[in-house]
Amino acid sequence: MNLFGTAGIRGPVSERVTPELALSVGRAVATHAREADTDAGTGSDADAAAASRPAVVLGRDGRETSDALAAAVEAGLESAGADCRRVGVVPTPALAYASRGRRGVMITASHNPPTDNGIKLFANGVEYDRAAEQRIESLVADHQHSAPWDEWGSTGSVDVIGVYRDDVVEYAREFFGAATPLSGLSIVVDCGNGMASLGTPQVLRALGAHVVTLNANVDGHFSGRESKPTRESLGDLLAFLADGEFDFGVAHDGDADRIVVADGDGEIVDENTVLAVLAARYVRESRADDPVVVTTPDTSARIDELVREAGGRTERVRLGALHEGMARERAVGDESTEVAFAAEPWKHVHPAFGGWIDGIVSAAMFSGLVAEAGDIEAVRAPVTERPYRQVNVECPDDAKDAAMQRLKTTLPELFPEGDVSTEYGVRIELPDAAWVLVRPSGTEPYVRAYAESEDVDALVEETVDAVDEAVADSR
Repeated sequence: MNLFGTAGIRGPVSERVTPELALSVGRAVATHAREADTDAGTGSDADAAAASRPAVVLGRDGRETSDALAAAVEAGLESAGADCRRVGVVPTPALAYASRGRRGVMITASHNPPTDNGIKLFANGVEYDRAAEQRIESLVADHQHSAPWDEWGSTGSVDVIGVYRDDVVEYAREFFGAATPLSGLSIVVDCGNGMASLGTPQVLRALGAHVVTLNANVDGHFSGRESKPTRESLGDLLAFLADGEFDFGVAHDGDADRIVVADGDGEIVDENTVLAVLAARYVRESRADDPVVVTTPDTSARIDELVREAGGRTERVRLGALHEGMARERAVGDESTEVAFAAEPWKHVHPAFGGWIDGIVSAAMFSGLVAEAGDIEAVRAPVTERPYRQVNVECPDDAKDAAMQRLKTTLPELFPEGDVSTEYGVRIELPDAAWVLVRPSGTEPYVRAYAESEDVDALVEETVDAVDEAVADSR
C-alpha cells in the first residue's frame, strides 16, 4: 500500500481520501503513537496507558469536505486510544506549531483543486519521516481494531492561531531588531481563498506594513482563483501590482505552506532567487562554524553560490524530505554544525522558529529583507539569475526505473565535463555554473528534466533527446 506522496496523503475525496480512509488513518496514528510510548517505557499496563494516552492535535483547512474528514480522523484517534484536541480551521504551519511536544494531523489538500483533500501528519513540529509513514501504511492495511472500551481517548479543543501569529511576529521583531521592521512597506497579499487569510495579513500588519488583501476570505470552492499559485492563476495579483503603487506582493497556496513573491511591476520573482536570498541571510546570521542549508535537487546553483559566499554549505535531499535532510545533517555533523535554513522551491523551513514548512514566516522574513534593503531590486541584486526551464517527458510508471538506470550512464557520457550526482535522479553540475537534473515524477507518468544555463534551450534539447531515447528503450 502506497498512501503517502511527497507531502502527505492527497487525492479526490470520491475515490482516495474518503471518510473510511480518514477513520483508518486516525486509528493508525493513535496505534503508532501508543507503540512509541510503550517503546519509550510508558503505557506498560492499563492504568498507565489511561493516564498517559498520546495527545494529538487536529486541524483542517476551509475545504467543503474537511469538516467531515476531520470528524472521521477524530473518531479513529479516540477509538484507538488517543486524546484528540481540535484546533479548528487553521493554516498548516499553525497546526505544525501546535504539534510541538505531541502529534498532529492536518486535513488539507494544499494546492490541489476543491474536489481533493488530504492528510498531513506531524510529530513534535516535524512531518512524519518515511519510516513513520510506512508504519502508518502497514497499520491501515492491517485494518487495526479499536482499543478496549475503557482505553478510548477524550476530545477537546485548543486555541492556537492567535498564539502562533504572536510568535511569528515576535520572531521577526527579534531577528530584525525592531518593533515594526516593515514600517513604510506597502504589500499586496493574495490569500487565494485559503488559510493564509488567517495568518499573513495579520502578521505583516503587526510588523508595521500597509497591507492590501486579495481573496482573503476562506472559501472551500476557491472561487477567487485556483488554489495553486502560478503565473496564470495570479493574474489579478500581478495586474493589481502593475497598476498600483505597492512595493511587492506575496501569494500563498490553500494551506499557506507555499509562498510566491511578485515585484512592484507585477512580475514573478523566481522562486530560486527568493530561496537564495533567505538562505544567504540565515547563513550570515548563524554563529556556527559550519552553517548548512538543506535543499532539493531541483533548485538552482544560484543558491549554492550565495550560500558559499555567505560562509556556508549546501546539501541536497529528495523532494518532500527536507525534515529528513535536516535530521541527517544534524546526525553526521558535530557541535560546529547548524542547519540554518531548509527549502525547496516555494516551500521554506525556518529552523530557528520551527521544523516545519511555513509560508507565513517566509512572508514576514522576506518582507523584512526588502525593508532593510530599501526595495525588492536591492534584495535581488546579489543573485545571478540564469535562464531556467522544466520539461516533462511522458513515461509510463512501469518504465521509469529502467529509464533512470539507463540515464545514469548516458547523461554523464553526454556531459563528460560535469560533476555527477545520482542520489536523487541524475544531476550534473557543469563548469559554467549551469546544471541539469533528470528525475522521475512521484505522482504523474513523467520523467522531469530541469536545466539552468545561459544557453538553456540547447541544454534542454540535448537532455530531452537523451530522456526520450531512454524512455523508448525502456518500454
